[in-house]
Amino acid sequence: MNPKITDWRGRRVWLVGASSGIGAALAGELAGRGARLALSARRADRLAGLGVDGALLLPCDATDPASLAAARAELLAAWGGIDLAIYLAGDYVPMTADDFDLATAERVIEVNFGGALRLADCVLPELAAGGGIAFVASVAGYRGLPRALCYGPGKAALIHFAECLYLDLAPRGIGVWVINPGFVSTRLTARNDFAMPALLTPEQAALAAVDGFAGGDFEIHFPKRFTRVLKLLALLPYRVYFPLIRRLTGASR
Repeated sequence: MNPKITDWRGRRVWLVGASSGIGAALAGELAGRGARLALSARRADRLAGLGVDGALLLPCDATDPASLAAARAELLAAWGGIDLAIYLAGDYVPMTADDFDLATAERVIEVNFGGALRLADCVLPELAAGGGIAFVASVAGYRGLPRALCYGPGKAALIHFAECLYLDLAPRGIGVWVINPGFVSTRLTARNDFAMPALLTPEQAALAAVDGFAGGDFEIHFPKRFTRVLKLLALLPYRVYFPLIRRLTGASR
């Protein structure tokens, strides 16, 4: 089991990818619960625009090792340590085989997975029992989905990485969480041209994530009415899964 985090007062939390979407909403939620926050994203102006009183603003690019290392050094100089790091940075481009673009696919995977690896490299030496690291992946990482040709693979890799990390760190009392949201209304999901079932606001997603930390489970997924259906679908053999998912998503047309 992971540590159960129910009291956020004074807890030192580094949010990487905090300038918009779930990251921005989570910053507001945790600030209201008394956490000490370090906020990172590429745009310093967007971090400042969040208006989180007392937050340590550390603009950086998670895909750039030197930039991330500089932010880590500034954080440690200010705090002397870290209790929890949460990787929220992400990119999304709908893509199929007909419009496959290698440069775009590599960029999306670099943000969604490569940046998470770099954050882990930065913070693993600093983590202690009772704290840990969390990664925002996606239910799109459960199984292959239409239009997810460059998004799903990076999220699947991130889930797998978190699973391996959990096996290593759980015996030491260090938490590893994977957060798998369904559809959340953000500037990225606005690129979708299809109806998104069980769509959440970023604020709803942030609250669900915080509630999940209190349970001690490895995976935090929401909304349950949607994610449980996808979990059941993921158990099906390929000969059933592929035609069913095509019908459900309209990909067979």
